[in-house]
Amino acid sequence: MTFWAYLLRCSDGSYYAGHTDDLERRLGQHQSGEVQGYTCQRRPLALVWSQDSARCDEALAAERQIKGWSRRKKEALIAGDWADLHDAAIPPGERALRLRSGRTDVGAGCTNLENDG
Repeated sequence: MTFWAYLLRCSDGSYYAGHTDDLERRLGQHQSGEVQGYTCQRRPLALVWSQDSARCDEALAAERQIKGWSRRKKEALIAGDWADLHDAAIPPGERALRLRSGRTDVGAGCTNLENDG
């Protein structure tokens, strides 16, 4: 059986993350208003991202992770922009610290070129 994590764009521009074992049926339920809750008053909806999984717990974990993400991270996921997704994951305090220290490259093992001797 295949399970799905998915992301919908609502008519008000917000995003809704969910998971299911039947993506087409679930989208139909969202579109018809059969699913009460967040999406019911924000139709029409558009499927903007989905990922299949072999296990239900994997799809649920993906849904929960995405629900906690910022709008920027969700939009990077939709666009498939992995560099921006990674950059958006840096907490603002860490980003400020990196800028103050001159370390703007976020890759592992990067050095501050000004201090290389």
